[in-house]
Amino acid sequence: MDRIAMLTEILTQAPNDAFARYGLAMAYSEAGQPDAALAEFGKLRDANPDYVPGYQMAGQLLAKMGRSSEAVTWLEAGLAAAARTGNGHAAAEMQALKDDLSI
Repeated sequence: MDRIAMLTEILTQAPNDAFARYGLAMAYSEAGQPDAALAEFGKLRDANPDYVPGYQMAGQLLAKMGRSSEAVTWLEAGLAAAARTGNGHAAAEMQALKDDLSI
């Protein structure tokens, strides 16, 4: 069973599992399916609004796709989540990317 199929199966049993949802989004991204990845990042955000890596990776993916304004929106939400959870390292990385996109 491939990684996407395995994670999809896990999510049928536990649809709000943040780690599996993040893994599925990343698997789609790595498989060259950015729209599917972004859909999964959206589901992750909706079910687990404080799961900071989802915001960071969605922002990076959107930036790579040339969708800077959407990336900034995700990064701003991620900065708020990082502040809520005390994740200073991720906040610094997201702020740096946001600054790069805002130039």
